[in-house]
Amino acid sequence: MRLARLAGLLLLPLVVAGAAEAQLRSAPFVAGLSAPLAIVQDPADAGVQFVVEQAGRIRVVRDGALAGDFLDLTAVVLCCGERGLLGLAFPPDAATSGRFFVSFTRRPDGHTVVARFRRSADPGVADAGSRVDLVWPDGRRFIAQPFANHNGGHLAFGPDGYLYVGLGDGGSGNDPGHRAQDPWTLLGKFLRIDVDVPDDHPRGYVVPADNPFVDGDPVAALPEIWSFGWRNPWRYAFDDVALGGTGALVAGDVGQGAWEEIDYEPPGRGGRNYGWRNREGRHATPDVPALPAPAYGPLTDPIHEYPHGAGASVTGGHVYRGRVLAATFAGRYFFADFIQGRVWSIALAVDAGTGKARASDLREHTAELGGAAVLGNVSSFGVDAAGELFVINYAAGAVRRILPGVPPSAPANLRVR
Repeated sequence: MRLARLAGLLLLPLVVAGAAEAQLRSAPFVAGLSAPLAIVQDPADAGVQFVVEQAGRIRVVRDGALAGDFLDLTAVVLCCGERGLLGLAFPPDAATSGRFFVSFTRRPDGHTVVARFRRSADPGVADAGSRVDLVWPDGRRFIAQPFANHNGGHLAFGPDGYLYVGLGDGGSGNDPGHRAQDPWTLLGKFLRIDVDVPDDHPRGYVVPADNPFVDGDPVAALPEIWSFGWRNPWRYAFDDVALGGTGALVAGDVGQGAWEEIDYEPPGRGGRNYGWRNREGRHATPDVPALPAPAYGPLTDPIHEYPHGAGASVTGGHVYRGRVLAATFAGRYFFADFIQGRVWSIALAVDAGTGKARASDLREHTAELGGAAVLGNVSSFGVDAAGELFVINYAAGAVRRILPGVPPSAPANLRVR
């Protein structure tokens, strides 16, 4: 995501829901935040969420009100631009183990750290002294970043219980080191690791035996790698099985100069190559002389893309599995553009045999959610314990809920909860 690039672009009409037929609205949830990048549900308390602030703080939100710091890493986090505290995830056993994981760019060099922590005796406060940095294949407790941008940094646990780590290509422009296709670097990849190990494990994780490159097929590669060909995956989520979802991984990958994309991965289908830097979206990458061949094929195209002009930096979201919005929204994928503050959803038609999805019925919801002035730079979406949607305004330091719209004919005093 281009957090430092806030220049406005000309809005192009796609599919816009008219005000007279608005099915959605947004409402304030919590404000007073500083550069929020994520809102994560507390798995142990439905009334608590955690907001990740880029400079290094994780704030507690209890019943819609700020309630102090869960963890303050500002002394060790290098911010800002595209650096900072970028990810937070709780494992499936968080309620009993007390563990959670964060991803950040560290002081003073900007390299990526994925660290494990525990909660203290007070569940609203982390034990800062419990920090354990994961040790990567080169024996170092960080992943080296050659440039200051394209860190990725999002973390999420899949329905298989493993931790997925999305990493950008290492930065600059057009991936000059061809890192997203290099089998021997973690950059430009999704990683899949098993962090359910004893506290004293020397690396903090093991590689799952069924990771796609463990046996060297289709290419010899670092065994932590789950998939290739990512430029800068900014926000991804698994379609929540517990709420009736498929378990698929859906991700936004920020484009270079022409296309933004949404990628869909059926559950358990590792080993894919999403194409960067040989492709941007579904298109051959322009203006790159003597482009090396991809590490392997075939290349997997996105299920949806949009051109620059309609936006310039995609923010991935969630497949909606809540119950508050109209039933027609069930299974739709919500996503946004950071630069223009636009929000859309697409329908996902999933083939029962292959698990592959086809996107259709693009709808824009920007106006009915309050417009770009209210949504601002959308840095992330989130969901509560029931699968209801949050959307984050980065510049305003605010989180809003996405709620059903009030029909135009409804009485003025009608309240929709």
